Amino acid sequence: MNIFKFGGASVNSATGVRNVVEILKKFSVNPLLVVISAMGKTTNALEKVLKHYMNNDPIALIESYKKVEDYHFSILHDLFEDSTHPVFGEVASIFNQLRGYIRKGHLYSSDRKGYDFEYDQIVSFGELISSSILHHYYISEGGKSQLLDVRDLIKTDATYRDAKVNWQQTTALIRQTFSGFNIEQFKPGTIAITQGFLGCDPNGNTTTLGREGSDFSAAIFAWSLKANEMTIWKDVPGVMNADPKWMPDAVRLETLSYREAVELAYYGASVIHPKTIKPLKNAGIALMVKSFIHPELPGTSIENINEWKISIPIFIRKQQQVLISISPRDFSFILEDNLSEIFRILSNFRVKVNVMQNSAINFSICVDDDPQKINPLILHLQKEYETRINQGLDLFTIRHYTDEAVNRIVNAREIMMELRTRNTFQAVLR
Repeated sequence: MNIFKFGGASVNSATGVRNVVEILKKFSVNPLLVVISAMGKTTNALEKVLKHYMNNDPIALIESYKKVEDYHFSILHDLFEDSTHPVFGEVASIFNQLRGYIRKGHLYSSDRKGYDFEYDQIVSFGELISSSILHHYYISEGGKSQLLDVRDLIKTDATYRDAKVNWQQTTALIRQTFSGFNIEQFKPGTIAITQGFLGCDPNGNTTTLGREGSDFSAAIFAWSLKANEMTIWKDVPGVMNADPKWMPDAVRLETLSYREAVELAYYGASVIHPKTIKPLKNAGIALMVKSFIHPELPGTSIENINEWKISIPIFIRKQQQVLISISPRDFSFILEDNLSEIFRILSNFRVKVNVMQNSAINFSICVDDDPQKINPLILHLQKEYETRINQGLDLFTIRHYTDEAVNRIVNAREIMMELRTRNTFQAVLR
């Protein structure tokens, strides 16, 4: 079996859905499982719904909800000429569930269980809607599709917004489900479709696997089913040495080693989710990154290559960064005890450090600017430490850097923090 993962950009319109279905029809000669993300910027739009829901702002809540609903029904009307097609009722039912949830939470705000929990219950509707639309359109084009609810298969703990997978239970459920499919269900042209990003905790509540977690979802299925290959379909020709949106002369990398892919994911390369590589490497499953715009192109192959050499620098940019500088109030040294306490606090607030640096009396960290985490973290740190912050920064990482590559990035910008190792250059820039 092969695993395909399509992100939101691939299905951001009716044209996008048609294109994905054409790709699926071409490649469904072999057993195929498709993992789909929410359409376009639906996750961002549902985060706005969540914001107004948590702020108890009913007018803005209804407006933001209606935008999400109108966007999806506009795509539906473009895809299906017959408005009595069952997909309209199915998608309407999903939206009714969402509307009922936010209405109940608005009326009985005491029932809310915190931002992270509510995030997973509300934002998860994006994948449920997109998978239903893709499933029905594929069938309308002459294919056969089995729609699976991923929450029945991927079981997690209750760490909302970053759930930890129960691998033993998840693997057993996935293998049991697919072993129950008879051979007729996987004749050429037949696929299974499920949602990325989502899981389910022991109490039956929806969880999410971390932002952009659909890649990880696909890797979970690939590992559990011992897939031949996993393919991530992107709007670029493969893994590039930079994001072409801000570096137009970026070039495609033909191959990558698992090790290098892990490094790039760790430093924030958006093409691959950080958790994706480990299960694939452990199972020896090749990962392909291909273009849904030009599916005929070869893409990038990520494999278990022992000696992999790169001849050009690889640039990674993370925007909306916060630099936090922490110092003891009594002007004492930053020692192991201080660092241990600071990392315990960071862990409690679930804040990931992107880069760090310390001197005798100062410890600085660069982190993503997530107000839901950063604001309470700063308030907590200020109880014990002098804490200064700089916001709106960029973090650049250059793997296999050269002086020319560094100069190209830094140019005339102010360097707030800089680190160099043998293979990696990092700079936080204002």
